[in-house]
Amino acid sequence: MAATPNRQFKNICVLSGFTYGKHREFVDAVIDLGRSIAERKLHLVYRGGNQGLSKLVSKAAFVRGSQVLGIIPRVLKSLGSLSDSSTGEELVVLGMQERITEMLNHADAFIFLLGDLATIEALITLASWAHLHIHQKPIGLLNVNNFYDGFIAFLNQAIKNYFLPSNVKKKILFVLTLLMSYLICYKLIDRNQTPGPLCWNV
Repeated sequence: MAATPNRQFKNICVLSGFTYGKHREFVDAVIDLGRSIAERKLHLVYRGGNQGLSKLVSKAAFVRGSQVLGIIPRVLKSLGSLSDSSTGEELVVLGMQERITEMLNHADAFIFLLGDLATIEALITLASWAHLHIHQKPIGLLNVNNFYDGFIAFLNQAIKNYFLPSNVKKKILFVLTLLMSYLICYKLIDRNQTPGPLCWNV
C-alpha cells in the first residue's frame, strides 16, 4: 500500500488511542469512521496493534473489504499489552519517528481521533511538516466531545503571543459535516497551496 500522488487519494491514515476512552461517543465515532472508509472503497493505514480504538477502526474497515496496514514500532511489539497482531498487513519499524514517516509515505490523508501522547506527537509532527511545506496532505481532527479544544486553544495562544503566524488559525476549519464527505472530494494540489489541519466538531 503506497500513497497515490497527483490524483484523488485512496489511502487514509487514522490515528487513535490504544484504549477505549471514557465515553461511548468515542467508540461510536471510531466505528462509524471505519465503516465510512470501507463504504467509500478507501483503504486504511493505522498505528498497528489490536487494542482499544485502534482495534475498532481497523476491524470496522477490514471486515467490510478495505485493505488495512498497521505500522508499529518494534519497541511496542515487545510490550505484552500491545503484542497482538495488527489487523491486515503489519509493518514493524524501528522507532516512533520512523512510524510517522512511513505513515506519510503510505497515506494520502490523515484523520486524528481520540488518542494518547503518541497520537498528539504524530499530530504535531505532521501539522508542523505541513506548515513547512514538507508535505501537502490534508489533516483532519475529529473533535468528538470537544476532545481537541485544548489543542485549538494552544494554537490560539501561540498565535496571540507571536509564536505562530495568524494564517495557521485560518487553516483550521470548524464545520458541522461528515469528515469523509470532504476528504473523498479532496485532490492533491500544488505544493505552494498546501492545506493545513482541518478540524470537525461532532
